[in-house]
Amino acid sequence: MRAIWKGAVSFGLVSVPVKLYAATESHDVSFRQVHAKDGGRIKYQRICSLDGEEVAYADIAKGYETEDGEMVILTDDDMAGLPSTSSREIAVEKFVPREQIDPLLFEKSYYLEPEGAGAKPYALLRQALKDADRMAVVTVALRQRTTIAVLRVRETEAGEVIVLQTMMWPDEVRTPDFKVEVDDAKPQEVKMAHMLVETLAGDFDATEFEDDYAEAVETLVRSKIEGGEIKRTETSTKTSGEVVDLLAALQKSVAAAKSARGEEADEADAEPAGRTPAKKAAAKKTAAKKAPAKKAPAKKSTAKKTASKKTASKKTAAKKPAKKAS
Repeated sequence: MRAIWKGAVSFGLVSVPVKLYAATESHDVSFRQVHAKDGGRIKYQRICSLDGEEVAYADIAKGYETEDGEMVILTDDDMAGLPSTSSREIAVEKFVPREQIDPLLFEKSYYLEPEGAGAKPYALLRQALKDADRMAVVTVALRQRTTIAVLRVRETEAGEVIVLQTMMWPDEVRTPDFKVEVDDAKPQEVKMAHMLVETLAGDFDATEFEDDYAEAVETLVRSKIEGGEIKRTETSTKTSGEVVDLLAALQKSVAAAKSARGEEADEADAEPAGRTPAKKAAAKKTAAKKAPAKKAPAKKSTAKKTASKKTASKKTAAKKPAKKAS
């Protein structure tokens, strides 16, 4: 994980230097909007609702819409004058009982890791929170905005860590505009409801639950790829719908690079992934049988030498009669 923020937790005169890490990540399935005919991705233009013209990013400003529909334009200078903070402090305001914090207020979660000499005071704060069974209400500046948050202790596979959870502001929590009015339940109905609760009672284990929707989507997409149901577009990066064998691709790349430099590729580089020892042995035997064929040029050279000797002897024979004639 990569730290997204550095600062210090301060409570009383104690300061704990820490790093902040995102504690969660979304694995939600996302889709692209495409043209059903050819698979081309749909693009959206920035069109002004008044003149119908496309607007460049440089000409886009922030606007605040009033209750009567009027628009107030805010410039960069206006935004720079707004109150903001770049403080690197997580200030503890108070320690409160855990049950007083409504989970509805929780927004995002982050892990806190002690930095440098902060390990000992970090462990002290962690133990104090655990023993008191309380959460620390804090204020912290993230992304140049001050927000309220809580610190609590969470048990993980790596041990107990302090978690910072940002919270919604009170006026951001909506109040339902409906009421549920029903007649009082009968004693027998209440008893049956209690029996049902006891029947399904147990401890919570998050690993018992799976995102079957995401798995179903992946299975569906994989089956379409294997069946060749793919739209080829200009932006496609693969040449086919086949699943790429990464190891084989790397081996071929190494062999090609060595060949380009005039080097001989090792068997491990050129060997495709998945080839069995029997096939390797067969390949070696085939190569061994073809090896003698390389001696053919030597025979041609010998033949040339023999032919040249015969030619020389003929020339000598031709010269001797010439001497007798004189």
